[in-house]
This record gives sequence, structure tokens and C-alpha cells, in this order.
Amino acid sequence: ELENQLTTKSKTLDELKQSLASNGSAEQTPEAPSLRIAELCEMKDSIVNQVAQLKASMQSILEQWRAYDEIYADVSLMTTRYLYCREQCKPSGEEASLEALKKQVKTLQ
Repeated sequence: ELENQLTTKSKTLDELKQSLASNGSAEQTPEAPSLRIAELCEMKDSIVNQVAQLKASMQSILEQWRAYDEIYADVSLMTTRYLYCREQCKPSGEEASLEALKKQVKTLQ
């Protein structure tokens, strides 16, 4: 959106420059408007550069968030698996007899 607005403003600024140039050849105009337009062009160029830097920075941040989301999903899945395995590996009751452990091994397999 910012880039579109800058493009529109650039066109308007170019039209002003052309208008000033065409009026300047027909009659003498003070230098103040042309100096002001030059300042505006410099400001516009500076803003265009800042927007480009912001866009690159935002792309980097977006890539980092995507990586974070992927890693978070992996960690969440591993945590769920761990909790499931821990729950399944609990000995039934308070006794941990050989038969109970064999039964759990079969269940897990």
C-alpha cells in the first residue's frame, strides 16, 4: 500500500516538475517552487529507500516467524508423544511385577 501511494505521489511530483518547466519557459518563475520540488524529490527518494529497507526487514521477520511456527509444531508433537509414552509406561497399580511389565510391553507393541 505504501509503495502504491509513493508511486502516485511520484507521478504527481513529476507532473509538478513538468508543469513548472513548461511555465518556466513561457515566463520567469521564482526559484523557490523549483527548489521546493527538488527538496520534495529528495524526501521522496529517502522514503522510497526506507520503505525498501522496511520491506526487506519485514520479509526476514516473516521468515523467522514461519521457522518458529514449524519448530513449535514439532516440539508440540514431541511433547504430546512424550506425555503419551510416559502415561503408557506407568506400571498398573502400585506393584511392578514381571507379569504386569510383560503385559505393558505387549500393549505398547
